[in-house]
Amino acid sequence: MGPLAGLRIIEFDGLGPVTFAGMVLADMGAEVLRLTRGGAAPAAVFDDVGGEVLHRGRTAVPVDLKSPDDRDRVLALIESADALIEGFRPGVMERLGLGPDICTARNPRLVYGRVTGWGQTGPMADQVGHDINYIALSGALYPMGAGDRPPLPPLNLIGDYGGGAMMLVSGVLAAMLEARSTGRGRVVDAAMTDGSALLTSLFHALRSRGLWSDAREANLLDGGTPFYRCYTCKDGGFVAVGALEPRFYAAFINGLGLTPDEAPQFDRSNWPALQARIKALFATRDRDDWAAHFAGTEACVTPVLTMAEAAAHPHNRARETFVEAGITQPAPAPRFAEAAAAISAERRVLPLDRALADWAEPSVLDVS
Repeated sequence: MGPLAGLRIIEFDGLGPVTFAGMVLADMGAEVLRLTRGGAAPAAVFDDVGGEVLHRGRTAVPVDLKSPDDRDRVLALIESADALIEGFRPGVMERLGLGPDICTARNPRLVYGRVTGWGQTGPMADQVGHDINYIALSGALYPMGAGDRPPLPPLNLIGDYGGGAMMLVSGVLAAMLEARSTGRGRVVDAAMTDGSALLTSLFHALRSRGLWSDAREANLLDGGTPFYRCYTCKDGGFVAVGALEPRFYAAFINGLGLTPDEAPQFDRSNWPALQARIKALFATRDRDDWAAHFAGTEACVTPVLTMAEAAAHPHNRARETFVEAGITQPAPAPRFAEAAAAISAERRVLPLDRALADWAEPSVLDVS
């Protein structure tokens, strides 16, 4: 059992961050009911993109939110919940009669978690957008990619998942912890613009000291140095080099057959020539040859693996970082002592009336 066992969370079905947040909370042991659009056949409920993985660990409950009867039953279900998470545009839940005021009137200890791109307030709150737009406005996108090209989107990891879902999860957990002692919930407003901006905190600090430039590939952690970047190998594979500290850098250049006099670490004027030399050296051997060559050293050199290769890597296999549950997928993280990280590939669909009956008993956080 995970540390959130006994907690009850209602997830209003959506895409992107709210779905990922629901998965994380379920992975941690919470009982999450995912309210899906009613009228779909059970076999079709899970056909949306990513559902085979992102819907794991929780039960789908089809509802028609435009039906007064279903809305009333959803409110009855909310009376027994510890938290609710939703990712609709601002105002949608209010128009459905399920906004925070109505829900918390029925359940004062309810934590009402909301995740959107622009947030619940502000001049852009009602505008549409996607991950790339949110991280563009927050300043998180600009530093990404090559210096002579437009910024390169880092998948949807920063906006949807890092700045959105994980901020929603941490906010909901904090508010539930407070509700345990006070009996009062909170509304959590997780905006991807806010969250992705928060993720750039270190770089704002560096920039204030003159240690970070707005130019891409010109800084310590953006590929601007010869000792913190990726290189192409003879077979077309890649290695990642992260030899930041002098001790690690010494191990790195020693492994390449260079000396400190040939390759001074912080001589910026020499970085272009040094990078070209290192690039030529890595091009002489295959990726896995280099990985074996640097294995066990402090050089901080690793192969850049595809997703399929990552699942098969000995370290990841030993830790069971990936599991087989219908398909190969990442296991829950982080790990908790004495709590199994196993997941189930079973996909349950439960009628709303049955869900209400199952939640008839008070939650473990019900202090009333």
